[in-house]
Amino acid sequence: MNLFKPLLAGARPIDRMIAGLGAAIGISLTILVCSQLPLHAGDLPIIVAPLGASAVLIFAVPASPLAQPWSVVGGNILSSLIGVAAYQLIPDMMVAAGVAVGVAIILMSLLRCLHPPGGAAALTAVIGSQGIHDAGYAFAFAPVGINSIALVSLGLFFHRLSGHSYPHQPVAPPVIADKMRAEAGFHLEDIDKALAELPDNFDISRADLDLLLSRAEIHAQARRAD
Repeated sequence: MNLFKPLLAGARPIDRMIAGLGAAIGISLTILVCSQLPLHAGDLPIIVAPLGASAVLIFAVPASPLAQPWSVVGGNILSSLIGVAAYQLIPDMMVAAGVAVGVAIILMSLLRCLHPPGGAAALTAVIGSQGIHDAGYAFAFAPVGINSIALVSLGLFFHRLSGHSYPHQPVAPPVIADKMRAEAGFHLEDIDKALAELPDNFDISRADLDLLLSRAEIHAQARRAD
């Protein structure tokens, strides 16, 4: 059984080590930077816990649509705003927590900034400390927004040094991708139809999926020709 052995396609041990190093540096420097700013009044934290999950995405899977800068910054801020609104408008904390996370998922999806830690940010705004509640909507911008921007900025710098594409761009230029697709014998519409037939969503962009399948088909053709 592979139930407890999730596999990340293309991941190498060295990539995991680099991801861990990047996350350690990113979180530490985010705390350092944010601690120098007048953000942590009263009971507000210097850094919010959902940023730990954001760091996993930014440094471990920088090609994921869920890890892109707009997803991180927009998703965390938007979800925090929703969480604050839910806390203020819904007296029952249990209901407010559920509504906050559910609405956050819907609006993040609609605004193309789906980011899993955003759900935690929304929940934090509901069940967090009194300082978070006292801050109101400002909590979404400081510390959440400032934290997110700082972490993304550090991710941009780190991935430039480590040789990864962030914000992610498909490896092949459009002209080469079009040529590969023509050689492979399928079109983007075929990918769209295949995705529509499957019940699940996949954590990979349409462009990356197109590039991956095109390369795989070209290799298959070369193997059959041998």
